[in-house]
Amino acid sequence: MVKLNGIFAGENPFEIAKAWLRDAEKSEPNDPNAIALATVDADGLPNVRMVLLKSITDDGFWFYTNYESAKGQEIAATGKAAMVMHWKSLRRQIRVRGIVIREDGLEADEYYASRSLKSRLGAWASEQSRPLESRSALMAKVAKITTQKGANPKRPPFWGGFRIVPEEIEFWADGAYRLHDRFVWRREASENEWKITRLNP
Repeated sequence: MVKLNGIFAGENPFEIAKAWLRDAEKSEPNDPNAIALATVDADGLPNVRMVLLKSITDDGFWFYTNYESAKGQEIAATGKAAMVMHWKSLRRQIRVRGIVIREDGLEADEYYASRSLKSRLGAWASEQSRPLESRSALMAKVAKITTQKGANPKRPPFWGGFRIVPEEIEFWADGAYRLHDRFVWRREASENEWKITRLNP
């Protein structure tokens, strides 16, 4: 049986991830919740980009985006994604792989409503990932949307949340002489128990 102690200790990988994120919030200068999100296109070619993780719950890792963006379409096609959180200040990272569930209900409405007005209007105006004639054209569209939607726009039907339900979570911490510590939690389905394995650096 794998023995976990120190920063790796815990019986719930989501709680460990939350604790590491709290540590990062004290030391990272910018966006400690930034993640590199990876998807694949129709040809199997990987795509990766930085997005902001908005919450960690006991059923997944949540972020929000335009469903019609490249990542939104790729997630819709495959139902899978991977992500990594890396904190240089802590010399730690968390890797996650799993299935992705679209979340466009009450949670998405509440998060959208919590954003600044400019961000909410921007979500309406941006045709994310698609060609743009110019920045001035985008700003003109924002102005038009502002007039149309007013001070309390509802969440766009094409914008909302995704939840990564992990089948694998790896916790990595820098070690002396590049002998890093790595523990991976795996399960075959969300209702199954986790199996923990220590990996070679």
